[in-house]
Amino acid sequence: MAGPHTLAETERTVESRLADLEIDYRAMAVTSNLFRAANAVRNHMESTVLAKSDLTWTAFVVMWITWIWGSAETRLIAQDAGVSKATLSGVLNTLEKRKFLTRHRSEDDGRLVIVVLTPTGTRLIKRLFGEINREETVATSRLTDKQQEVAAALLRELVLATGNPEG
Repeated sequence: MAGPHTLAETERTVESRLADLEIDYRAMAVTSNLFRAANAVRNHMESTVLAKSDLTWTAFVVMWITWIWGSAETRLIAQDAGVSKATLSGVLNTLEKRKFLTRHRSEDDGRLVIVVLTPTGTRLIKRLFGEINREETVATSRLTDKQQEVAAALLRELVLATGNPEG
């Protein structure tokens, strides 16, 4: 946990503070540590890899989604990235100004906006993805191969349990 307290201190204090409440501590520990881990990994990626390209994690995710699908509707990018349409709009404006992507109206439905990476954006995401993956290896280095497989499977189950059948 960021700040002046260690993870162990925080967990002990939380347990003490909540001692008189009927709490499912295991469920709380899983979700709290999931949140902590996600933030720690995100911050690590932003400070080690993405800072060199002046990108946020959200901008990287938007570019990655667009790269994977070849093109994508803005509403689907927002959904997949887990951001609001307003947040996505700001990210797309920045990425478009930097010539990493373009937007155009759908030929089938003029109300829909389609996002496509430019060749510059494609080169950048390919380079960044390799660097991100090297840091993913660092982030998971304390886990055995089997633990990584189990962790990935368990995290998929959390996604499915919270109502995202596509995972």
